[in-house]
Amino acid sequence: MSNEAPLAVVLVSGGLDSMISAASAREAGYRLLALSVDYNQRHRVELAAARRVAATLGAERHIVLPLDLSAFGGSALTDDIAVPKDGVGEGIPVTYVPARNTIFLSLALGWAEAAGSRDLFIGVNALDYSGYPDCRPEFIAAFEGLAEIATKAGVEGEPFKIHAPLQHMTKADIVREGSRLGVDMGLSWSCYDPAPGGVHCGDCDSCRLRAKGFEEAGIADPTVYAVRP
Repeated sequence: MSNEAPLAVVLVSGGLDSMISAASAREAGYRLLALSVDYNQRHRVELAAARRVAATLGAERHIVLPLDLSAFGGSALTDDIAVPKDGVGEGIPVTYVPARNTIFLSLALGWAEAAGSRDLFIGVNALDYSGYPDCRPEFIAAFEGLAEIATKAGVEGEPFKIHAPLQHMTKADIVREGSRLGVDMGLSWSCYDPAPGGVHCGDCDSCRLRAKGFEEAGIADPTVYAVRP
């Protein structure tokens, strides 16, 4: 890709959604700066997946930034709280990490401004998800407005664009998009509570949503589950 192509900072967690979001940025002609956050999450195996994804998509640079959110706790992903295994329920689940996407986008915004990029990509979606408030369109719109008034670039007339290409997709739509983009979705990781042997547990919300997406898309699921969802 030409060095004259614009840069985008893409949040790459290692999960399926962030992988497809980053691949969408690449297809749109952006050069990629990949940002992952090591927040001492229970499912740290996703960081290895993030490295695989960033390398596969040809990111020019990949930063894995340490930021230990377990110091705050308050989530089954960062505290001694059991990950729910009884299906996707109503309300905001205990796997919600307080203000996580606000924190992650703030970090991505800082890197984007420093690197001269005005485009950020995040793989949130508001249809097939676990009910997190920071996946909604109004959150993305509000953060974009914040970026304009909180940065030197913004106040000098160079606003930032927060791209959420999966925002209105179902998980099946996302799987189909990954297939269309030709990415190896088996490189990604979704499970919140990895089973022995380094496989997806098959019981947590994230595993159930992942399996449901492949099934409804009619595309073979490359994921190895300890228990089939």
